[in-house]
Amino acid sequence: MDQDPDTTPVRSSCATLRLLGCFTLHVDGRAVYVPPTAQRLLVYLALHRQGGSREQAAELLWPGLPRARAAAGLRSALWRLSRRSDRQLVADLDSSRLSLAEHVDIDLQAATRYAVGLASGMRDDTPGPEIPSQLREDLLPAWCDDWLLDAREHFHQARLHALEAVSRHHRRDGRMCEALIYAMTAVEAEPLRESAHREVTAVHLSEGNTAEALRHFESFRRRLRRELGLPPSAGYRHLVAPYLGRPVDAR
Repeated sequence: MDQDPDTTPVRSSCATLRLLGCFTLHVDGRAVYVPPTAQRLLVYLALHRQGGSREQAAELLWPGLPRARAAAGLRSALWRLSRRSDRQLVADLDSSRLSLAEHVDIDLQAATRYAVGLASGMRDDTPGPEIPSQLREDLLPAWCDDWLLDAREHFHQARLHALEAVSRHHRRDGRMCEALIYAMTAVEAEPLRESAHREVTAVHLSEGNTAEALRHFESFRRRLRRELGLPPSAGYRHLVAPYLGRPVDAR
């Protein structure tokens, strides 16, 4: 069975931390339960792979608490992590700075490299009709922590750009089914993203399905007006105008 590109196989001597979709931790190939407070600490360290001070971690993960209580919460989370695995997950436990141990693999890192490579045209191995696992889900979408928002948006945008780039690649090569799959996946991930909708329309037009292209454009225009009070861009309107035989007004 083929493996997803840029996916590092699980080694028997490492820990793997999954942050896309949901939180899971495997150590030496075995799933490990991690309490919620310790999960948040692991995620924080995964997003700050170079490490950070104990004070910064405590302040960010236990906001609004007095410094002493936040520090106690951090010590408790570290203790809980040490009890969950024979392998040390956090390096330099006695140091003033905390970082993940080097043997911890993080799916987000490989997925980001993969998505950026696709979006920038730096990869030659364009994926086929099945969406690769690295492009299917966002960073912990069910979590509501403010400190996670920027990292989530960073990967979300990389994922969307990659999906659109793969769609354009397949469309240029005449593989319209694959192109539509990737374009629609981008639309589903971000329903108000015009570039994704424009790619869906372009695929329909390339297939000669003018009615479907115009229907998709009109559906997006109504939704954009209803939810944001905005018209589609001039570029999108110009794309469909020749098939209507008239300019498309900005309404």
